Amino acid sequence: MNSLAKFHSFALPAEAKQIIILETLTQLPDIVWTNDTWILGAGSNTIFTSDYSGTVLVNQLLGVHIQETSTRWLIDIAAGENWHSLVLNLVEQGIFGLENLALIPGSVGAAPVQNIGAYGVEISRYIKSVQVYNFKTHEFSTMNNADCRFAYRDSIFKLTENAHLLITSVQLELPKSWQPVLDYPDLSSLPRDASAEAIMKHVINVRNAKLPDPEKLPNAGSFFKNPIVSKAYYEELLATYPDMPAFVLDKHSVKLAAGWLIDHAGLKALNVGDAAVHQRQALVLINRGRASGNDLITLARAICTRISEKYGVYLEPEVRLLGQNGLLETL
Repeated sequence: MNSLAKFHSFALPAEAKQIIILETLTQLPDIVWTNDTWILGAGSNTIFTSDYSGTVLVNQLLGVHIQETSTRWLIDIAAGENWHSLVLNLVEQGIFGLENLALIPGSVGAAPVQNIGAYGVEISRYIKSVQVYNFKTHEFSTMNNADCRFAYRDSIFKLTENAHLLITSVQLELPKSWQPVLDYPDLSSLPRDASAEAIMKHVINVRNAKLPDPEKLPNAGSFFKNPIVSKAYYEELLATYPDMPAFVLDKHSVKLAAGWLIDHAGLKALNVGDAAVHQRQALVLINRGRASGNDLITLARAICTRISEKYGVYLEPEVRLLGQNGLLETL
């Protein structure tokens, strides 16, 4: 067995039968795919809650290629590139659009899987295509934006039947006619004509103030998705909780702040063993040092139960939880 602790940011003491590090495309034909092969990027959104009986394939493909036209930038990025480093480098070069997504942990290949988003921007807005390698047919193919079936923290790549698709690179399309996105409450203090650099710096400061560094305190970022409810139900909740924040999605639905729900349910101090709710950001669950997978699952279930009882809202994990035989579909 091989330790997985350094391959996922929650750092639970799990092991895998085999770990393969993918660094070049030439390795792919020699990799034997089985149904218990799990593809991993930086491990910032995946938690191994127990030893894994299969193979973990760690995608560390690198490379960035930038093309410029009169109206846009086309950026091809290998899946193993670090997401935050990409954002920093593009903004430094005067290529804007991703500044709201600064400091999101993880690799570029994980961005379309999760359809990462923050502060009013989702990466699906800028993904032109995703290149994949099919382990069953041993062929490369290109999936356009529509093929990926993006939704809130979701995509076609999260379906179990597509587990044999390895993302090798992502192509982003960023228009030169850039406009700042400042609709999110945490960005309200910025002037309407804020530069991309100012927005990125502000986002980094906000995230650093709220979120623990996984290098110092193991965590997987936001553990739960922000739940989406109907506007009518939100108005019902407001009658009881008049200060409940929400982000309007359209005329029919709003997105609630899961962290606020957890905090105002009195769960910020909750822990099970060394798995605990972070005291500054209730949306983040942490490993205080010796947490077990069972500790984490028990804690997450307790939170879901309490939120359901108090608000009539069900929380879904944003992180991907793996057990001995693969993905845990439910808590």
